[in-house]
This record gives sequence, structure tokens and C-alpha cells, in this order.
Amino acid sequence: MGRIVAILRQARADRLYGFRIDTAAGAPPRGYVWGSLVVIANAAQCLVRGFCVALLVLLPALLTPGISQDLSQGATLLALIAAIVVMAEYTASNPGLIEFRDAKPYNRTRFLIVFAIIMLVTFHQRDATLLQGSDTWLMQFAQWLGQLMDFSFSPVRLLVSSLPAGVPETHIAHVQSVAALAYLLSLLGILAFFVAIVTGYWPRRDASFNVWINLPNFDPTQGVDVVFRLERDAQINVLLGIVLPFSLPALLHFSSFLVQPVTLETPLALIWGVTLWAFIPVSLIMRGIGMHRVAQMIRAERRRMARAAEATPDAPRSAYS
Repeated sequence: MGRIVAILRQARADRLYGFRIDTAAGAPPRGYVWGSLVVIANAAQCLVRGFCVALLVLLPALLTPGISQDLSQGATLLALIAAIVVMAEYTASNPGLIEFRDAKPYNRTRFLIVFAIIMLVTFHQRDATLLQGSDTWLMQFAQWLGQLMDFSFSPVRLLVSSLPAGVPETHIAHVQSVAALAYLLSLLGILAFFVAIVTGYWPRRDASFNVWINLPNFDPTQGVDVVFRLERDAQINVLLGIVLPFSLPALLHFSSFLVQPVTLETPLALIWGVTLWAFIPVSLIMRGIGMHRVAQMIRAERRRMARAAEATPDAPRSAYS
């Protein structure tokens, strides 16, 4: 009987996976081969992630003309460090610094947002350097967008106002255009992520969600109720993401009294400064929205378990119980 059951299991596995391994002839067992394929696939994904992050760090230095050799070598070193950190995080069995690493496509969305900001800002800087005296469609659109966002207490105007006195007017207009372009991309990224949550695309309903792996810096066993803490941290992150585009220019302006003022006149300083100014608030808002969604999932699961417990009939009791 046991031999018949083993033959039936083997036939079912052959239909599922489409191949057969003869273990009697000395070949490795099926679980070993299938696990090896999974390990190879995970290693390939980690390599691709590291390569993409390294390319993201290198692209501004590669595409922007007039970059010195020292800056190129520094960008290469930073790209290698970033790639090693990302590959180490995704190959580790225990969670580390990267959050939502098992909740696709949260990190891919963040990567696409920062990639789009860096690429468009870099191309704008490249066109402004090479095509002096003529405007491309990207520069014209960025100029129109900068004028559109140039109103009182707008983040773009506050960033331009934080530049020190004596900066040329052409550079001020250039920073205004680049900042408006980056800020528009950040708003579109937040909108796309919000639509993904509303439509149920994230987190996926057919996959399990592990709070410890996806939120390694959040301890669900400490403090008050986990749902209350998740909602509180979500509100703090969203509030910080909304306030930072307005407060960062003020911090840069006040820091000029202590250190050398930030002018964003060098190409790489302009690209990375504007990118971080636009992306850090987006990342905080996305983190807050994600934590709020996790809190909703935990609350819904608690309600489902409570309804199931109420619907379950009590066990029959004897006269001696």
C-alpha cells in the first residue's frame, strides 16, 4: 500500500512540475533540485537589484558633462557600497534595514520614483550644460512648471528662497525649474501608490504578510496595542512627509549661519540635492500609508477571528463538567 501511494505522489509531482528525476540511478532528490533552482533564482534577483541600485548612483556622474575624475571615482565607490548593502539585505534570512522587502511592489515603486526623478533632473542638467542658448522640450516644460508652482509658500519657492544672496538669476531660474519637475514626479508617485492601495493591488491578497520581515524596525510585542502603534507611527510619517518640503529649505537657510551656504551650483550637488528634497518626503508618506494599511489588515483579521469564534458552537458539556 505504501508503494502504491508513493507511485501516485510521484505521478502527481510529474504533472505539476513537468519533469522527472530518477532517484534510484544516483540522481539528487527532487526537493534538492527544486531548492537549488529557488536559491539560484533568489541569487539572480539579488544581483539584479544590486546592479540597478549601482546604476542609479552612477548615472548622474556618467551622463552629466564636466565631471572630474575624483568625483567619478567617488560615485563609483558609493555605487559599489550601495550595491553590496542591497544584496546583503536581500540575501539575509533575517530582516535588517530595508522595510517591506517581502511586500511587492513597494520597494520597486520607490525605486521607480527616485529613478524617474534622477533621470529627468540629470537630462535637464545635461541639456542646460550642452545646449546653452537653446531650450529643449524638457527645459521648456520644466520652466513652465516652475512658473506655475511659483506662488506664495509653495515648496518650490521656499527652496529657491533658501539659496544665499549673490547667486545669479539664471541659476535661480534653473533651480526653480528642476525643483518643480522633481516635485511633480514625487506627487505622481504618491498618487500611483495610493491608487494601488485603493484598488487592492498592494498588499496582494493572495500572499501572506509578515510584520516582522516587512517592518524589521517595528517591535509588535512592545508597548501598547500593535494596531494603535501602527496607526500612530503612520500619522507621524505622513505628517513628516508633508512638512519636510516646507521645512528643509528653512533648515538650509538657517544652516548658512554656521557652515558654508548651500548654493547647488555644481551639477551633482544640484541633482542629488533636489532629488533628496523631493524623494525623502515621498518615502515617508509611502511608509505611513503602508503602515496604516497593515493596521487595517490586522484589525480586519481580528474581526474575522472574532466572528468565527462567535459562530463556532460550544462543545457539549457533561453533567460532571
